[in-house]
Amino acid sequence: MQTILARMRAATGAAGAMWIALLVAALPLCAHAQGSVTPAQQEKIRQANAECFACHSPEGLKAPPKDGLDLQKLRGLLQDPDVFGHSDHQRLACTKCHNEGYDEHPHADDARDMTSTCTDCHAGKAKIIEPQFEKSVHAKHLADTFTCTTCHDPHLMRLADKQRDPARIVAQDNRVCLGCHDSDDRFAQFAPEKKLRPLLDDIHAWLPNARLHWRSVRCVDCHTPEVAAGEMISHEVVGRDRAQRDCVACHSASSTLKTRLYRHLAKEEQQRLGFANSVILATSYVPGATRHPLLDTLVLGAFAAMILGLLAHGLGRFLTRGKRRSEPAPTTEKNDPGTGTNGGSHG
Repeated sequence: MQTILARMRAATGAAGAMWIALLVAALPLCAHAQGSVTPAQQEKIRQANAECFACHSPEGLKAPPKDGLDLQKLRGLLQDPDVFGHSDHQRLACTKCHNEGYDEHPHADDARDMTSTCTDCHAGKAKIIEPQFEKSVHAKHLADTFTCTTCHDPHLMRLADKQRDPARIVAQDNRVCLGCHDSDDRFAQFAPEKKLRPLLDDIHAWLPNARLHWRSVRCVDCHTPEVAAGEMISHEVVGRDRAQRDCVACHSASSTLKTRLYRHLAKEEQQRLGFANSVILATSYVPGATRHPLLDTLVLGAFAAMILGLLAHGLGRFLTRGKRRSEPAPTTEKNDPGTGTNGGSHG
């Protein structure tokens, strides 16, 4: 926590540090801000946010509500109101984070320095995340430039347990990872000078249908250490040397996906049915992991019945073998050509 705050102070300067200290003191208010808003208050927030989106949206750029706006600068500060309306922060006023310096138009030059940080409201999670992040490859190479918002855009992000649909979770999370690691321009913004972006297809050459995997599971499902059931996914992002390469980790009845990508759905399924693999079976096909306990039992029962039937048949034939040998063989009459038997006469 102290390290994160120190980075924020270094990035924002003395004025920003003062506001961070004041906002940290108000953490209890932040923690319950979204849950305590009444419908009337929410409508006021919506109207206030609409004033911000009047400029900071694609529509605002097309038809600026004010004269003299720096449209080139504004172009890099746009947000989609509809997307924000489905984010985790949809019930917060823009001024909850963009506070001091933003009540003037144009905004104060140092307004960005006084913007609230993620740790101002999420201090509890920060205590868990920080030691994990300190061991990640991002902290190792980008400690001075990497912040929460490098990956988690507060205007877009939604928690996995709120999205429910694994496909949506994968699309959101992998968009973050691949947005840098599969883009030369974005990678160059953070990488050390002259460091070339490693080609993902070459790095993942060992993985069959790598890009198909990236549409089905998250990068962090392999590039983070496994955590206990119920815990949020680790922020200790590991490099290729420590990433999961054991296919059986996912492709088995005890698939780690149940405690990773599918953990929120698996918890409910476990409580309702007593097993969790059905959540994988219902949304995708992961060979080895999409096994249903009831079907396993039925198949094993059918196989056992077949084996018992064969054994019973063989035993029956063995026990009746002596009886079959003691019975006289049936006799057949030979035809006598001279007697004209067998239905014919000779004349």
